[in-house]
Amino acid sequence: MPDNPHSDNQAVAERLREMAGLLAAQGANPFRVNAYRKAGDTVAQLREDLRNIFDKAGAQGLDTIPGVGKGIATAIAEILTTGRWGQLDRLRGTVDPLQVFQTIPGVGKDLARRIHDSLAVDTLEALEAAAHDGRLETVPGIGPRRAAAIRASLTAMLDRVRRRPGLTPTPQNEPQLALLLEIDREYREKAAAGQLPTIAPRRFNPEGANWLPILHAERRGWHFTALFSNTARAHELGTTHDWVVIYFYEDEHHVEGQRTVVTETHGPLVGKRVVRGRERECRELEPG
Repeated sequence: MPDNPHSDNQAVAERLREMAGLLAAQGANPFRVNAYRKAGDTVAQLREDLRNIFDKAGAQGLDTIPGVGKGIATAIAEILTTGRWGQLDRLRGTVDPLQVFQTIPGVGKDLARRIHDSLAVDTLEALEAAAHDGRLETVPGIGPRRAAAIRASLTAMLDRVRRRPGLTPTPQNEPQLALLLEIDREYREKAAAGQLPTIAPRRFNPEGANWLPILHAERRGWHFTALFSNTARAHELGTTHDWVVIYFYEDEHHVEGQRTVVTETHGPLVGKRVVRGRERECRELEPG
């Protein structure tokens, strides 16, 4: 076939193929790897411009392209809307949450840094969840009014990408607490045993060392990616091999978010693994 003249299509196809290659190298489910590879091939050969499809019908229109499922349609929408793809940056080790948060109207570099260091989140979806459950208001310099403005901006930005509005991650539609703790345990055990592939994060890694273990897992309809926290706060506290960031994604309803699991250092849960933002549920778990 002749070369496709649409530059957006070729750029998206390259990213989909790169995602397939990274997932394969990092031991992800072969069916997921193949889905990204096939979608990349489809997009590369597509005769219609992806941006035209998206502008006319949103992510739902992208979902109608043969070989492009719901989750990949949302990924393409994110690329076309923001120029970035958070999942791909994460697997590359190049994610820069400060740049991500500065795409929000009214959020500059200093505020982006305070948000990241205080909440240990690095995606817009995770920040949206924090804005809805009250955690955003705990960030220094953010009161109820500013939190409401950021929440409204996030919803407007993400609704362009989502197939349908209003699917903010909450404890009610996120993975069950026990499932998050199961992924946390599996990740730490396999990381300690040297059984996981590693990546070289760009931040706080001047030598470019491949030190950060990465786990891909699928449980009960959820896709999980787990890594040790590489935040400034984790480095400051020496918890880069204790804090585990778990990213989760569910295809059918496109619920996407992240939670950080830590060993609690004070209070009634001291010494136990706790999911930040879901402490109340952790307290309700049976001891042991």
